Amino acid sequence: MSSGPLPEPYPTPGQAGLIERMGIEILRADPERLVARMPVEGNTQPFGLLHGGASCVLVETLGSWGAALHGAPHGLVPLGVEINATHHRSTAGGTVTAVAEPLHLGRTLVTYQVKVTDDQDRPLCTGRVTCLLREDREGLRTQAVQELQAAQGDQGLQGDQARAGSVEDPGGPVP
Repeated sequence: MSSGPLPEPYPTPGQAGLIERMGIEILRADPERLVARMPVEGNTQPFGLLHGGASCVLVETLGSWGAALHGAPHGLVPLGVEINATHHRSTAGGTVTAVAEPLHLGRTLVTYQVKVTDDQDRPLCTGRVTCLLREDREGLRTQAVQELQAAQGDQGLQGDQARAGSVEDPGGPVP
């Protein structure tokens, strides 16, 4: 877990984003492993159970965030191209935790598997997110890269967060 600020690949100045509305708290963020938690309360369907769409938001948030951290040091931004989720069981309360790990960190394509569990560490949902990494032609990453670089220089971050910009593809450095 981080004791300092985390880089935010998707800053939205002056607006509360979906992450905040869902109550998602990012606990760890680096391209090799992302961890977040989200309250069930406020994210339920009419029967009082965790909404499947809320699980998908959590899955896509971590997968896209990981792709952004992988691509940002190289001027690349993620564009989601696929998400899927299997819901294994339901929960009506507490907090859910998601752990995302890469299945592939390439030059142009990134895929994460995300496991969502309940307070008793029982599997609720398993999802997969694939993002295309593209050159940032619209300047969308400028602020995100600045925050990432600032966070890497922050001594309050753990080693994993500080290394977020040093990921290499098995075929060589990301261009």
